[in-house]
Amino acid sequence: MKRVLVIGMARSGIAAARLLHEKGDVVVLSDRKNEAEFGNALDELRQENVEFRLGEDAQSLLPGVDLVVISPGVPIEHPAVAKAREMGIEVIGEVELAYRLSMGKVLAITGTNGKTTTTTLLGEICQNAGKHTFVVGNIGAPYAAIAAQTRPDDVIVCELSSFQLESIAKFHPMVSAILNITEDHMNRHKTMERYIELKARVFENQKDGDSVVLNYDDPVLRALASRAMCRVVWFSRTQVPPFGAFVREGTLYFGAPDSARPICSVDEVNIPGPHNLENALAAAACAVQAGIPIAVIRHTLRTFKGVEHRIETVCTRRGVTYINDSKATNPDSTVKAVETMNRPTVLLLGGSEKHSDYSAMCEVIRASGWISNVVVYGDTGEAIAQALARAGYANVHRPENDHDFSAVVHLAASLAQPGGNVLLSPACASFDMFNDFEHRGEAFKRIASALDD
Repeated sequence: MKRVLVIGMARSGIAAARLLHEKGDVVVLSDRKNEAEFGNALDELRQENVEFRLGEDAQSLLPGVDLVVISPGVPIEHPAVAKAREMGIEVIGEVELAYRLSMGKVLAITGTNGKTTTTTLLGEICQNAGKHTFVVGNIGAPYAAIAAQTRPDDVIVCELSSFQLESIAKFHPMVSAILNITEDHMNRHKTMERYIELKARVFENQKDGDSVVLNYDDPVLRALASRAMCRVVWFSRTQVPPFGAFVREGTLYFGAPDSARPICSVDEVNIPGPHNLENALAAAACAVQAGIPIAVIRHTLRTFKGVEHRIETVCTRRGVTYINDSKATNPDSTVKAVETMNRPTVLLLGGSEKHSDYSAMCEVIRASGWISNVVVYGDTGEAIAQALARAGYANVHRPENDHDFSAVVHLAASLAQPGGNVLLSPACASFDMFNDFEHRGEAFKRIASALDD
C-alpha cells in the first residue's frame, strides 16, 4: 500500500484518485480550491483511505508520500512538483499512471490540431474491425477512468495534449502519431522549442516493432523524424512520401509509391475540408500499422460523421446555417475552418488569452472571400480586432457587452444573410466565459437553435 498525493481535482485527477483507491493505496487529494468550492463533485471519493486536503499548500502534504500524480492542468514547474523531486518522490501524470495500470495495445495521437477528429475516427475504425476499443485522454474520458477494465487484447486510442505529455515517463504506445505542430499554449510552454519537445515525447519510448506516423507536409515533423527509434510512417495530402498514406489522382493510397494499395477516393471521405482529409490519412496510416484491414478503413472513412464541436452543423434559421467549431481553440484551427467555408459567413472570434499570434489567421480571413463579417468578443476581442485591422479587414463588429454570449450570437445572426453561415470558430480558449470549449459549444447550439425561424 502506497501513500499517493494527487494534485488537481478536475476530471483527470478524480479518475486517477479513484483508480489508486481501487488499487488499495492511500490517496491524498490536493487542489487550490477548498472543499466547499467543489460542492458534491467529489462525493464519490469520500471513502476510507482517501484524505481530503483541499485548499492546503500541496508542498506541506509531501512528507510521507510515496508518489505524486498530477493532473494535466498542473504544470511541471509547480512548486510542489519541484519540491517532491528534491525529496526523491516520483512525480507522474494521470496518463502515465493509467498506462502503468492498464493492459492492451495503445495508439496515441497528438498534434496542435485535428487530434479529436483523428482519435475518434481511429477509434471507430478499430471498433468496426471488431476490436474492443477505448477512446480516451484529452478527448474527454480520462485514461485512468478505464484502466482497470482493460484486457490484453483491447485497443486504447488515446488523444494526448502537450500538457499530458509533460508528465509521462514509461508511456509506450505501439503506434503514435503527431498530426502537425503550430504555435499554441505559449502561456504555459513559453517557447515553440519547448512545445515541439513535448510533442516529440509521444514516441520517445518507442522502438523496433513500433511505428510513429508523421505529417510529411509539416517541416517541423520532417525534422523530428530522425529522432525516432521506431518505424516512421508518413501521411501527406500534397506529396507522395517514401512510405505511408497519401493522395494520388483523387484517391487515397497506403504504402510505398510503386506498390501502394488504394483505400478510397477523396470524394468518398465523409468529413469535409482539406484538414479532415489530412485527419483521414493520419487515421488510415495508424490503422494499417495497428493491423486493421484496408476494407474496414475504407468503410469507416465513407461512413464517419465527424465529432461534436468540430465544424458541426447545428441548425438552419431563416436560411442561415449555424456551425459550431468551438473546438478551434487556436488560430491555426480557425484557419482550417475558414478554408472549409464556401458561402458568405459571419465568423465569431474571441475568448480567453493564450498569448497567440493572430496575424496569419487574419490574413487568411481577409483573403478568404467568404468571411463577410467578423464578430469579436471576450477577453481577446480587442486584440483580435486590432490584428484584423492591421491585416486590412474592416467588417469587424463587437456587441456592447462582449462577455454576454447570447448578445454575441444574436449580433452575428443580425449580420448573416439567407444562404450564408454563422461560424463559431473562436481561435481562443473559453475560460473567460465558460468551463471549457464543450460548454461554449453547447451554449452556441442552444442559443442558435432558439432563434426565430
